[in-house]
Parts: sequence; C-alpha cells; structure tokens
Amino acid sequence: MLQEVLQQQHQHINVMLRVTPGISAHTHEYDQTGQVDSKFGFDIQSGQAFEALEKVLAIDSMNMLGIHAHIGSQIFEVNGFQMAAKKLIETLADWNQRIGYEAKVLNVGGGFGIRYTEDDDPIAPEEFVDAIVKTVKQETSSKGLITPAIWIEPGRSIVGPAGYNLYTVGSRKDVEGIRSYVTVDGGMGDNIRPALYQADYEAVLASNPTAPIAETVRVAGKYCESGDILIKEQALPASKPGDVLVMLATGAYGYSMASNYNRNPRPAVVFCENGEAKLVISRETYDDLISHDLTI
Repeated sequence: MLQEVLQQQHQHINVMLRVTPGISAHTHEYDQTGQVDSKFGFDIQSGQAFEALEKVLAIDSMNMLGIHAHIGSQIFEVNGFQMAAKKLIETLADWNQRIGYEAKVLNVGGGFGIRYTEDDDPIAPEEFVDAIVKTVKQETSSKGLITPAIWIEPGRSIVGPAGYNLYTVGSRKDVEGIRSYVTVDGGMGDNIRPALYQADYEAVLASNPTAPIAETVRVAGKYCESGDILIKEQALPASKPGDVLVMLATGAYGYSMASNYNRNPRPAVVFCENGEAKLVISRETYDDLISHDLTI
C-alpha cells in the first residue's frame, strides 16, 4: 500500500520496521505491545520481520533506516528494555549475517513509568537511558556490529507529571455502610484511562492540597456509565459543591485521548508557568459539536 502511494506521489521516504521481540512488559494487559500475540509490529520469531525487511530493501523509493520495538507502557524496571535491546541486536546480527544489512537507527521505544499514586515508585528516566545505551553498545560490540544511532521515546515520563485535570465538585451520594460518591463535572470523556484499563490516579483539593484528610470517597464522573469512575478510593479533606478537585499526572494521556463521549464538549487547556497562565486550547461549545452536522 505504501509503495503504491509513493509511486503516485513520486516520493522517496525513510522506513523503520517495527518488530515484536516476544517480550511481555510487567504492566496492564492493554499496555503490553511487544509480545508475539500482538496487533503491533512484524513478528521476529516466525520470520515475518525478515520478510518485511527484504520487501523494503527491494523498493527503490524506500530507505531502510532501522528497526523499532515498543514493549509496553508504565514500566518500572530496566530489565525489559535490556532484554528488548538484546533481542533487537540479535535480530540485526542475523540480518547482517544473512544479507549484509546494517541498521543506521535502533529505536527501543519508551514506556518509562511515572508516579500516578503513592504505590508507584518510578526510577529516573536517566537510569532507563543509561541501561539501554550500555546494553546496546555491549551487544553490538560483542557481535562485531557498528553501533547504530540509539533512539528512545521518553514522552510520558516528561509530560505526564506536568499536567493536571481540574474538576468542579457537584453532587454527593452517601451509601450507608458502603461508601460515599463525590461527582465532578468531567470523567471518561476527558480521561478514558480509568474506565478503559483501570488506571489509578490521585487527587487533591486545589484550594488546600495539604489539608488534613477527613474521609475516603469514590470520585465519579458525570457520564451515564457505571464504569465512569475516575478514582475508586480517594482520601480527601471535607469537600462541598463548587470545590475544585485536581487529578494529578494527566499530562501524557488526558486531553490526547479526550472525546465528545455522549455528545459532550471537551474542556479547555491552559499552560501555567512562573505565576502566569495562558489559554492554549479554548473550551468547546455546543455550537462546535454541531458544526459538522448537515441540514437535510
């Protein structure tokens, strides 16, 4: 398909092959992307990846730049990345021996874990990078290969902790002997992760993040779904309607996954730095929601 597009457009492009190294990261099933039974990438074990390599090399409009893998997200251990790097180098050594191919780039993906709750204990991104680079250099040297450029994708570890979702507290429901629900004016439309794969978060009151804890509540979203629960168990100070609740560490997969679920407009995005705030994405209106509707 790509070859047809290139022929039609008279273009030449760089190509990297994403492969599945057969490594399962220690994370949620939905966040695993490097195992053999995955929708992602060409499988190494069956020879599928080598077949793809030969096809790319036979196409003049494609420059086979290198190899890429991504084993998953929210990972807290370096050994998975080290195993992936070793498998990729092993694959490149095989390709080099069989047809003399030398990769210019080796991309080991990303997925470095961040702190969403007090139970998370992430290591610094630098530790991941150091372990990956050392492994790649050692493996390429031992196999007599030229060390390619090493690409790493640290996205979540940088932008995740930098973002917050702000919600306004609305109604409250106390179920005697079971739990209390505090409902806010957002939910799975602006953060699908808790409903999609049970992602955990923590929240604080914007007015006083360090106020003494008074109770534990379940933070519920406004959408008509029982699964629209933002935080299952959250210790909070006493709250009242109109209070602003801040959900922490939503910078990586919050707005980027937001939708108009149940025909709701998406919230605004504001950047803050050094005591100054700037609106960067305006709040959607109901007119925005129907702007593509056609009159029959």
